Parts: sequence; structure tokens; C-alpha cells
Amino acid sequence: MTGLLIGAVFGAVFVVVNAQSPLNAVAVNVLRVAACLAAVGVLALWFAAVRKERPAGETGRNMFSPGYLAVVAAEVVLLFGGLRLLAAWGGPEQLNVAWVSLVVGVHFVALAPIWKDWGIAVPGVVLSVLGGAGLALAFTAAVAWVPIVSGVLSGAVLLAGSLTFGWRTVQG
Repeated sequence: MTGLLIGAVFGAVFVVVNAQSPLNAVAVNVLRVAACLAAVGVLALWFAAVRKERPAGETGRNMFSPGYLAVVAAEVVLLFGGLRLLAAWGGPEQLNVAWVSLVVGVHFVALAPIWKDWGIAVPGVVLSVLGGAGLALAFTAAVAWVPIVSGVLSGAVLLAGSLTFGWRTVQG
């Protein structure tokens, strides 16, 4: 559940930061409020899961294994190194959110075999596709839509996935 909470927080941040023009002000505010409410919902599910008793002898999974740490280290290098390269190449600033979405998506796909949980590969693939779509859009007349495609939609995927898996965990 801690991973879902982290995903929900980042999902909410993606939506809150990237919900902007060309969307109208009402849509922007609705998206931001919905994202915050979804994150609060995941937090409530997290507390509900913590209150449930763990069966005797169950130790849970160590999410911070050496494999996890290697993936996160690679993610940090790709994120910050890629952002520096994009800035050096002089591309539009909208490339940044597309790059972040792509790298975060790939990181989920890379974690799936490490955690032996292929469920996280699904949002990883979707985020990677949304990041790639944003990278392509950044070089078109539709560049203003990159934050919506790569930021808002990616955040919505993270929030929806966190809510879905959190609900299943609490119910199961």
C-alpha cells in the first residue's frame, strides 16, 4: 500500500501542476479537485489497510530490495540527465513533462519482474505511451497539449491505478 500511496501523491501532483491552458478554468479546477480527492481516497485506503491485521507469519514484500534501488538509481539518472539534455537541445519546455512520464512509466515496467507483480506493468506501459505521445506532440502545433496528454492523463492513470489496487487490497 505504501507504493500505491506514493503513486497517488505523484499522480495528484502530475494533475495539479499540468492541468492548465488550453483547458478552460472550470475543467482545470475540476481536474485538480478530483485529483486531490482521489489522493485522499488512497490515503484513507492506506489507513484501512494498515488497521487490518496481517496473518501470522506473513512478512510482506521488501519493496526496497537491491533491484528496486538499482531501478530507482537508473530512473534518477535518466530523469535528471534527460532533462538537462532536453534543455541543452533547446526544445520546448513541454518536453519535460513528457520525458518524466516516459521515464516513470519505464520504471514501473522495470519493477514488475523485480517485485513479481505484473499489475504495475500496465500503468507503466500506459505512462510510457503517454510520455512518448507527448514527446511527439512537442514538435507539432499541438505542443500546448503536451502537459495534458503526458501530465494530466498520466496523473489520472496513477490515481486510478492506486485507487483500484488499494480498494482490492482492502477488500481482499
